[in-house]
Amino acid sequence: MAPLMQSSQPWVEKYRPRRVKEVAHQDEVVRVLTNTLETTNCPHMLFYGPPGTGKTTTALAIAHQLYGPELYKSRVLELNASDDRGINVVRTKIKNFAAVAVGTAQHGGYPCPPFKIIILDEADSMTEDAQNALRRTMETYSKVTRFFFICNYISRIIEPLASRCAKFRFKPLSEEIMSTRILHICAEEGLNLDPEALSTLSSISQGDLRRAITFLQGAARLFGSSISSKDLISVSGVVPHEVVQSLLSACKSGSFDNANKEVNNVIAEGYPVSQILSQLFDMVVESEDASDEQKARICKKFGESDKCLVDGADEYLQLLDACSSMIKAFSNMPEVFSNEM
Repeated sequence: MAPLMQSSQPWVEKYRPRRVKEVAHQDEVVRVLTNTLETTNCPHMLFYGPPGTGKTTTALAIAHQLYGPELYKSRVLELNASDDRGINVVRTKIKNFAAVAVGTAQHGGYPCPPFKIIILDEADSMTEDAQNALRRTMETYSKVTRFFFICNYISRIIEPLASRCAKFRFKPLSEEIMSTRILHICAEEGLNLDPEALSTLSSISQGDLRRAITFLQGAARLFGSSISSKDLISVSGVVPHEVVQSLLSACKSGSFDNANKEVNNVIAEGYPVSQILSQLFDMVVESEDASDEQKARICKKFGESDKCLVDGADEYLQLLDACSSMIKAFSNMPEVFSNEM
């Protein structure tokens, strides 16, 4: 079937919830924030959790519900990782915005409380110096400005900032919740998604609804209104199961030549090695014919290889190194070869 004619708007934005109560599967967070909106008494807030679970959506929904479309631009400052958020920006742009007082009059039926909001998305990518510079700004202008911090890893937010905020943890979305939302989008867009494809989409997106919607739109653009499991895998960047299985089987055979051949095939096909390691990790952990010791040795090596890849190491060498370690583990060879003659 010919690809569908699509509007230019990304579905992630088109179907983004506009109100806090529409955010999926974050019941505790929604309940507390709904009460907060009724009283318009907002503390500083810290939203943390995995990607694609509604953190940014919730922050934007709060701001829109408080100020409405007309006052939003003058009352809300959004900064994310693509913006310069070094210590100089904290001392100038953020401080200057935070310092200006605002009125209390209601506007267009919206509460319009007497404070502004600064949304710092991906705050865990800010430098420690920049975070430290924010401490004083938060204290000085707390009467006229509220800060919303959004991050994936709360451990990367310095304690003095975290302790000044009400913390809200966003949970990964369950397969049932994701399926409900995806089926709603399919109905709106006229797509046909069979149960196997729906299960595949939930699996490859790993609880990230934003990623699932992006994959769905990509598949719809390429393959039309009828989307199969294979179509979704092809647009997702996930390595086909049979490729990973062949690599694992070669390592279990104990033959270095077989493993090297499979590694060369993976590199030649251009598959990302970090994704290969991630899928190998899942298969090794779930393997029933490997001992706990073998799994532990292999997973330790995967962690080391992944770190090397992040640091810019050669993909072929790292995958071959990881496969060599798997061969040794499955063959119960000692981790360190003896130097004795």
